[in-house]
This record gives sequence, C-alpha cells and structure tokens, in this order.
Amino acid sequence: MQDSQVNDKQKSSRRSFFAGAAGVGAAAAAVAVLPKVEATDAAPAQSAKPPPEKGGGYQLSEHVKRYYRTTSA
Repeated sequence: MQDSQVNDKQKSSRRSFFAGAAGVGAAAAAVAVLPKVEATDAAPAQSAKPPPEKGGGYQLSEHVKRYYRTTSA
C-alpha cells in the first residue's frame, strides 16, 4: 500500500515539474517574440528659471495645479 502512495506522489511531482517547465518555456518564447520597445525622450525639461541657489523654493507648476484640481471635489 505504501509503495503505491509513494509512486503516485512521485508521478504527481514529475507532472508538476514538467508542467512548470513547459510554462516557463512558453513564457520565454513569448518574450523572445515580442517587439522590442526603445526608450525615447518624451519631452525635455521645461525649466525656464534656474533653480534657487540655496535650494528649495515653491513653484506653482503645471503638475502642481493639476494636483490641486484633482483634490478639490
């Protein structure tokens, strides 16, 4: 009785191993086939004024205005 249980456990383990290996292989093949995406510069920095010499300084920029619009409901 014990031999059959051990044998079933080994078959199950082998099946899961080969199923996992097949899944990894399929994923690797899919990644290899996908088109490559090149990074491009979307937009250069739009800093009109030089940064403050001592650091810090609050500037009401476009993204800050957008944040304020999203928080006011």
